[in-house]
Amino acid sequence: MAEIQDLLAALTSGDDARAEDAIPAIVELGGDAIPALLDLTRADDVDSRWWAVRALAALPHTQTEDLIPLLSDSPQEVRAAAALALCNHPHENAIEALIKSLADEDSLTAGLAANALVEIGSPSVPGLLEVMAKAPTGIRILSLRALSEIRDHRAIPMMMKCLGEESAVLQYWAQEGLDRLGLNMVYVKP
Repeated sequence: MAEIQDLLAALTSGDDARAEDAIPAIVELGGDAIPALLDLTRADDVDSRWWAVRALAALPHTQTEDLIPLLSDSPQEVRAAAALALCNHPHENAIEALIKSLADEDSLTAGLAANALVEIGSPSVPGLLEVMAKAPTGIRILSLRALSEIRDHRAIPMMMKCLGEESAVLQYWAQEGLDRLGLNMVYVKP
């Protein structure tokens, strides 16, 4: 117990190098460190919460369900850290929260949420296609990028539709997605 308290003190010391050096020792503790880190995610200090999420991301025993609520934390840096942590702990349970995070006001968090959806893979496709049908262009770009990287054939009709969009970025990701699916052809509008 004293060991985890010493490591948490290093993690929350305000010294980034000391905090980063504590991560491997926390990882060695395995699942025993998780309750203390989850408590730390509820600290008043934003920096402490960020480091708790950073440590949870490194632990192989971290449950996706423990990271999902952190996508709604008020500071953008904690939300971004949670989205990045979900890239390391992808699971279908996070899809709905990650889809919602595509609309995050912080572009880093939104982009990392898209990356986490790519890590989840094909189970993310229905939610991403739904977003493509009704979201603003910025969110659609992130969604189409994720669909392109997932390489699921269910996205082909949406990619074909996006080839005719006014947004050059949507056109780019549509073409990229089709190329990645092996459908690299020249498409012409009749």
